[in-house]
Amino acid sequence: MRVETSDRLYRFAGALEGLLAAPDVVTLERAWEEANLDNLAWDALGHSRRAHGAALEPALHQVDRRLLAMLERCRRLPDPHVVTFRVPELERWQHAAAAALVGARWGVAGLRTVIADTSAPLGRRYFAFLALAERHPDGAWPLFERYVVTPSAHHAFVAAAVEAARYYPGHADLLVRLFQRIRGDPLQRRFLGPKILESLYVLGEECSLSLFEELLVTGHTDPDVDRCEVTRALVAVRRATGRVAPNSKFADGDDAVWRALDDAERHYEATRDRIVPVVVI
Repeated sequence: MRVETSDRLYRFAGALEGLLAAPDVVTLERAWEEANLDNLAWDALGHSRRAHGAALEPALHQVDRRLLAMLERCRRLPDPHVVTFRVPELERWQHAAAAALVGARWGVAGLRTVIADTSAPLGRRYFAFLALAERHPDGAWPLFERYVVTPSAHHAFVAAAVEAARYYPGHADLLVRLFQRIRGDPLQRRFLGPKILESLYVLGEECSLSLFEELLVTGHTDPDVDRCEVTRALVAVRRATGRVAPNSKFADGDDAVWRALDDAERHYEATRDRIVPVVVI
C-alpha cells in the first residue's frame, strides 16, 4: 500500500503530540522509543523535502509547530540525556521541516533565499541546500559549483554539491580535481571520496577514466561496495573498456571477480539517483 507523504507527516505530528502530553521524562522517553520516532521523523521529512507543490504545506506547518513546542519543553527539562541527545535531534528535525515548508510554499526560489541567508541557522540552510540538490533544477549548477571548488566550504554543503553534480553533465573534471585535492586527508577522503566517485561513475565522462585506472592499484578497499574505491574503479573501467583490469583487490584469474563486479554494478545502478543527507551539528 502506497503511503502518501502527507500521511507520513501527519503520523509524525501525531507522535509528537503524544510526546507533548507525556507527564515526565521517563514517559517521554518511553513514548519516543515506542513510536520509533527517529525513523518516523526522517522518513516523513525526507519524503516531504523531495516532494513538489503546496499540497504538503498544512501537514508541514503542523509538524513545524509541534517541533517548536517540543523543543521549548525539552529545553526546560533538567535531564542530561534529553539535553544532550533529544534536543539536538529535535533541532535538526525542526530545521528540516522549516526548509521543507519553504520549498512547499515558494519552491526553488524560496530554497535559494534560505541558502543565501547567512544569518539563518546552519542546519536550516543545509536542508534547503539538500532539497535544492535533490530537485537539481536547471540553472542551479553555478551554486553547486561554488561549493565544489571552494576549499573552505562547509563539508556538508560540499557533500550535497558533489552528489548534485551527477545531474549536470560536463563538469566531471571539477570532481576529479576535488578528489585529488582531498585524497591526502584521511577524514575528508573517507567522507567525500565515495560521494565524488559515485557522481563520477554516474556521469561516466572520459576525463574520469584515468583517475579510476589509477585507483585500481592505489585506491582504498572496503567490504562496503559504496566505500570501496577499488570496486568502484573496477566497475567504471569495465564499463568503459569492457575488461577487468589488474587491481589490488582481486587476484588475477579469480573467477569470483566477475560475479562480485556484476553484483556491485547492479547496486550502483539501483542507487545512482540517491543523495544521502549528513548530520549537521
